[in-house]
Amino acid sequence: MQRKRQVHLDFHTSEFVPVGNNFSKEQFQAALKAGHVDSITVFSKCHHGWSYHPTEANEMHPQLKFDLLGAQLEACKEINVNAPVYISAGFDEKDFLRHPEWRYKHSPDKDDNEEYENEAHFHLLCFNTGYLDILCKQIEEVMVKYNPCGIFLDIISPKVCYCEKCQTDMKNLGLDIENEDDRQKFAKMTFYKYAEATNNAVRKHSDTATIFHNSGHIPKGDHNFINSNTHLELESLPTGGWGYDHFPLSAAYVRTLGNKEYLGMTGKFHHSWGEFGGFKHPNALIYETSLSIANGAGCSIGDQMHPLSEMNMATYSLIGKAYSLIEQKEPWINGAVNVADIAVLSAEAITGDRDVKADTGANRMLLEENLLYNFIDETMDFSAYKLLVLPDVEITSDKTIEKIKDYISKGGKIIASAKSLIKNDKFSIEIGAEYKGENEFNPTYLIPCYETANGVTEYVMRCNFYKFDADGCESVAFMQNPYFNRTLEHFCSHTHTPNNPEENFTGAFINGNIAYIGWDIFSAYAEHGHICFKELFSEIVNRMLGDDLTVKVDIPDRAVVTYTRQEKEKRNILHLLFAHTTVRGKNTEVIEDTVPLFNVKCSVKCANKPSSISTVPDGVELDFNYANGYAEFIVPKVDIHQIVEISE
Repeated sequence: MQRKRQVHLDFHTSEFVPVGNNFSKEQFQAALKAGHVDSITVFSKCHHGWSYHPTEANEMHPQLKFDLLGAQLEACKEINVNAPVYISAGFDEKDFLRHPEWRYKHSPDKDDNEEYENEAHFHLLCFNTGYLDILCKQIEEVMVKYNPCGIFLDIISPKVCYCEKCQTDMKNLGLDIENEDDRQKFAKMTFYKYAEATNNAVRKHSDTATIFHNSGHIPKGDHNFINSNTHLELESLPTGGWGYDHFPLSAAYVRTLGNKEYLGMTGKFHHSWGEFGGFKHPNALIYETSLSIANGAGCSIGDQMHPLSEMNMATYSLIGKAYSLIEQKEPWINGAVNVADIAVLSAEAITGDRDVKADTGANRMLLEENLLYNFIDETMDFSAYKLLVLPDVEITSDKTIEKIKDYISKGGKIIASAKSLIKNDKFSIEIGAEYKGENEFNPTYLIPCYETANGVTEYVMRCNFYKFDADGCESVAFMQNPYFNRTLEHFCSHTHTPNNPEENFTGAFINGNIAYIGWDIFSAYAEHGHICFKELFSEIVNRMLGDDLTVKVDIPDRAVVTYTRQEKEKRNILHLLFAHTTVRGKNTEVIEDTVPLFNVKCSVKCANKPSSISTVPDGVELDFNYANGYAEFIVPKVDIHQIVEISE
């Protein structure tokens, strides 16, 4: 079982600074104890290319006088702290300078590559060169010399490379360097050759060592990538550009894999990696680590050790404030399985585009509405969910379309939007409507058939609309076009033309188990965040699921609600989280002040009356009523994170 309180100890150190002079085993151990740390990733080789131990496969850092890695591993072993070993794989600045023939070329343009190569940052090497052989020797040396519990390889992902070796090999394989599909095909071939070679370098010497290849993102639907790892570490630094909704999206997919343990990797930094002297508020780390365990993950906090190798005790005091709480909560984490009512068929898994906006928008809506959900790919079981969401993008696979039809025929419910059910200029399944083509106007207007925060009126929809006739279906919203699109020849007001009330079209409808929304509202919500998008989605979810929702909680939209099952202990676990986030500086979302919630009303669907409901780990029993299959109770206080145990 993966340990839950990990630190990722970055140590990327230039040859121009002293290294290791202040290392003390006792001080190193004292820091880990202060931080309540049970696992720490320590460095064999960094992005600069230097090893931090005696080596024949590489070169030891020129200013290091002893075996730093060995000393750290010994210190960890003495206090029962796991210590997987980090080896930089994508970057090696020393070899980048010495071996031009190994350099990754991101462009066929020589000037573009020279500009990239002359910038002051780490530079990538190509795995389709002799560099891969050197890397594997470095891995094997660490395995033989230290027999670590795990290997962490960084930074890797399939990349199109235009180096001479890649272009020659593509030509020999009959692949066209000018063709994007061929380029992507060869990039994946190179990556999987790398993964197989490096995994073999570990497995030659250990059957049990963990292996993780870090790319900063877990690609949804790419099971070849996922299965090259023994576990997954979800890098997601909220203040480093990811934002606080990124990790829940990644975890919502990874937790469906079943056979993979995973960690949520945040950082102690104010901004992001590479930051010396940057600290976030303790409340931020308490929230971020709580968010990890609420989503079924262990925790990893990024730190960067000073080159002199003395651990910063302020950092481990900070980490300890979070990890002391996680340590208390571990009995309610281990073996817990996520419970979800709703599945989103990931747009990334369908398109292969990691930046697709539909997933982001769907995740935000579900998160903000405090619904229980997972993200899935086309290979997974649809029948485990009460409702399937198909967000915006065209589903091209006939096999997947048939799978959706089968799901519906067996009572499953779907909410589809935009292109998701459009193929060959018609709806790909029978939904009670006839497709009429992409609307020529953008933006359009939504008129709801339900009460909203601002009443029933016209709401601007800054997104595409796909026209249809849906006579006989239950309209949830209507669509109106503007008088005309905005052009140089004719425009109105500052931004867009007002609605034309003389024409009304159905914009969203429900027909039995199927709901269809004509707008690409999930992508638009990611871009614009208009409340009318979410209100439409929420209205349809409530009409379709209603009293079939597993959990209903009266809690703000910035809160997070998750629900898990511990079968061995015969109990369910409700996680309630809330933190006030604010933007500081240009675009850094931070958590500082604690804003507790009081008397939170909860309603949880239970097959039978629970034997007890209590807050944990404090063990305070809560009064509850049980009626119509729901246990209703009030949580007195949520201060960042509160766990509720519902025992059978």
